[in-house]
Amino acid sequence: MAKHSPQHLKALQSQKPRPRQVPKFIPASKLPQKLSDEEIAWVKSMVIFEDADIMGFNKPSGLSSQGGRGDGHNLDDMMWAFAKSNGKRPKLVHRLDRDTSGILLVAKTTPVASFLGKAMIRREFAKTYLAIVANAAVLPDTLTVQAALRREEIGREAWSRVCDDDHPDALAAETRFEVLSRAGDAALVRCSPHTGRMHQIRVHLQHLGCPIAGDVRYGGALTLEGHRVPRLMLHALTLTFPHPAGGRKTLSAPLADDMAALRDALGIQG
Repeated sequence: MAKHSPQHLKALQSQKPRPRQVPKFIPASKLPQKLSDEEIAWVKSMVIFEDADIMGFNKPSGLSSQGGRGDGHNLDDMMWAFAKSNGKRPKLVHRLDRDTSGILLVAKTTPVASFLGKAMIRREFAKTYLAIVANAAVLPDTLTVQAALRREEIGREAWSRVCDDDHPDALAAETRFEVLSRAGDAALVRCSPHTGRMHQIRVHLQHLGCPIAGDVRYGGALTLEGHRVPRLMLHALTLTFPHPAGGRKTLSAPLADDMAALRDALGIQG
């Protein structure tokens, strides 16, 4: 270890501490994940609820929550639009897959994100989805499916598959389904997952023989009762969770226009 002379040590001790550097305000467009003014306005338009702790978003279909395929920003990247002057930004609490629209919860601070993350682990979140399905005649009015799932990857793509409970990669998965309305071959179904496996609702409905309309990954039809299906007809309708300030909070997101239009064209209600 290098030795310092008494004169050098005295000089070091006499130095005044440097003043703390206060971060300057950084516009969202200049932060590490650069966003255009149009992107900033777009992501801000998704906010349907906000208080001191959380924000609720109505995520459109086609936007990845996190990650993505390298073909544009995902919602997590776009949280830079809400960054504070110190560079900290809100954090996604949970994810919706790219093709699913609907309610998505964001924590405004790290402590809130930690609180909500622990609540998710304790399964204190309750979610409901709406799906438009084909071949609805095979679906009872109410049904709970308990069918284990395993993940299968081919290149960069991933699927979930129903498997035996004793499969080495099996993950328990449970979903409750309730038919709200039927019309011909179509039905509007409320889906309540009790577990949160990848593509769980989509795979369980495929397993029942009535895949979600527009779900090309799991056999969903692109036309239904003569109507074109523009995308996956799955929407995260409500999310109930413990609020950091106390009690429980429910957020809900209205259907996107294209899903509402198909519902109305089919003559199904709910």
